[in-house]
Formats: sequence, C-alpha cells, structure tokens
Amino acid sequence: MQFLEALLPNLITKLPELWECILETLFMVAVSGAVSFVFGMILGITLVVTRKGGILSFPVLYNVLDKAINIFRSIPFVILLAMLIPLTRLIVGSAIGTKGALIPLIFGTVPFFARQVETALAGTSHGLVEAALAMGDSPMQIIFRVYLKEGIPAIVRGTSITAISLIGLTAMAGAVGGGGLGDFAIRYGHQRNQTDVTYVTVIIILLMVSVVQMIGNYIIKKTTH
Repeated sequence: MQFLEALLPNLITKLPELWECILETLFMVAVSGAVSFVFGMILGITLVVTRKGGILSFPVLYNVLDKAINIFRSIPFVILLAMLIPLTRLIVGSAIGTKGALIPLIFGTVPFFARQVETALAGTSHGLVEAALAMGDSPMQIIFRVYLKEGIPAIVRGTSITAISLIGLTAMAGAVGGGGLGDFAIRYGHQRNQTDVTYVTVIIILLMVSVVQMIGNYIIKKTTH
C-alpha cells in the first residue's frame, strides 16, 4: 500500500471516483453500442440490398442513405456534440453527463458501423445470392441465410473496430462534460497536472480496447469457415 501511495499519490485518494468513472464509461459504451449496432445493421443491410443490382434495388433510397451517412461521418465528433445539444436535451433532458453523451455517441457511431456492415456484406459471393434466388428464396431469407450467415466473421471484425472507436469517442465526450474516464483524466490529469491519473486512465482504456479485440478475434476464429 505504501508503494502504491508513493507511485500513485494523486490517484490513491480517488479510487472510488475512478471506479465510478469506469462504470460510467462502460454504461455509455454498452447503451450507445447496443443502439448503434441495431441501427447500423439495419442501415448497412439496406445499403447492400438497395444498391444498383441488389436484391431489392432502389437507387433513390440508396443514394439518400449513402449521402446522409457520408455527411454524418465527415462531421468531427466534438462539433457533433455541440450540434446535437438541442436534440439531446429534448430526448434525455440534459446535454451533460453520461446520459447527455448517449445521443451524440449514437449519431457518431451508427454511420461508421453502417459502413462496416455494408463492406462486410458486400463481400458475399454473388454466386451464393444467385443460387438462393434460383431456389426461390425471398429477399428476407437471402438476407438472413446468405448475407448475414456468410458475413458473420466480417461483421464481428467491423463490430470490434466500431466498439474500439466508441471507447475513444466516450473519452472525447468526457472532455466536454460527458463523464466517464475522459472526464476524469481531463479534470485531474490535465487541468491539475496529476500525471499519475492520466497514465492510469490511459492504461485502463487500453485494457478495455484489448479485451474487445481479444473477444472479437476469438469469435472470428470460431465463425470462420
């Protein structure tokens, strides 16, 4: 204990707050990640099936979604945080704290994940799709039995990349009062020049990223055939 107090003099007195900030980060990642996964999957699948030559070809819808996703992906997250303040207040009642960060996190993650899903599903063999059509499968059956089934490893890889990116976004949200580890590092590590707080926060975030990557790699290994 004396060794830790000497090594981490500023952090040792803030352990309860650090634990609370870890839980806040996990909460933001879990909630915004789950919502982003659902909407990103829907958008990604829609982009694949409505593009020219797709099983539900609808170029007008594809172009609208494609342009909208490009627009949101091109907006820096810090600007997105400020831009969505009115909408955030309308939905969750506050633009600060962990709940206030959820809406910007979702808007920042959904377009990114949708592109990951689109890329994953676009790599599906066209021959498999044609074979399914020849057997009389409906579009929904082709989506679930061909696109999603064959694209599981690539989707898992995209999900891992998105989750890692989301962890980084939560840290950035902390810089503007979003709570979590980012807020903890800014308030103590940066503003009060407590470097031990900054180093430990970075190590914790790196551990989170490593866990996500290991889980993703394990699932990819088990689902690749």
